[in-house]
Amino acid sequence: MSSRLIGVGVGPGDPELVTVKGVNALRAADVVVVPVMDSGERGRAEATVLHYVPEEKVVRVVFALNERTDRARREAAWDAAGERVAGLLAEHGAVAFATIGDPNVYSTFTYLAQTIGELVPGTVVETVPGITAMQDLAARSGAVLTEGTEPLTLVPVTAGSAVLKDALAGPGTVVAYKFGRQAAEVAEALRETGRIDDAVWGSALGLAEESIRPAADLDDTPLPYLSTLIAPARRDGGRGGKL
Repeated sequence: MSSRLIGVGVGPGDPELVTVKGVNALRAADVVVVPVMDSGERGRAEATVLHYVPEEKVVRVVFALNERTDRARREAAWDAAGERVAGLLAEHGAVAFATIGDPNVYSTFTYLAQTIGELVPGTVVETVPGITAMQDLAARSGAVLTEGTEPLTLVPVTAGSAVLKDALAGPGTVVAYKFGRQAAEVAEALRETGRIDDAVWGSALGLAEESIRPAADLDDTPLPYLSTLIAPARRDGGRGGKL
């Protein structure tokens, strides 16, 4: 029988936001892989998974390094992680990989699936969708993501502030991911495009250290890397275009 690799989205951090299908997939897998940094601390995905499966079923695999400038070292770590998961597939047959958010939205899982396809041809790859940070932030802040015919643009600020500025200059709601290290640049882009008044940002959603604040409060203070921003569409208050 073919090996099975299942990417399971476990949401942005609140264990109550894991779907029933996600919980069932985690419990049905022979082992559950969780990605960790080389520094070894427990990540958000691992903390969420441990609400639903016993610790002895969880395998911690280093997928990222704190040091970001040595590309060769990072690629070597990635290759080692792929080999580790390939070995688990050979040993167990069904492996779940837990990822924060959704496995098809800026997730490590997509790269892992490609690597496993090369290392273990014939592996069946499946995904279980998860709640995203933008959905959770919208629910907790009251920010409406889309109405009527409005577009929705999702931008990773790691792509550069120019990409964010272009999105903010356009129509509809703009969501920015991974902007914590560039908070000042994000605030500047919001002000330049006249989008700061209604915008909101959040981090550690659903956790004890949760923070949800108006974007107008942004300054030079560094924020958590996984901070999320919502800049709602410009709306006139009417509902004619929404129906």
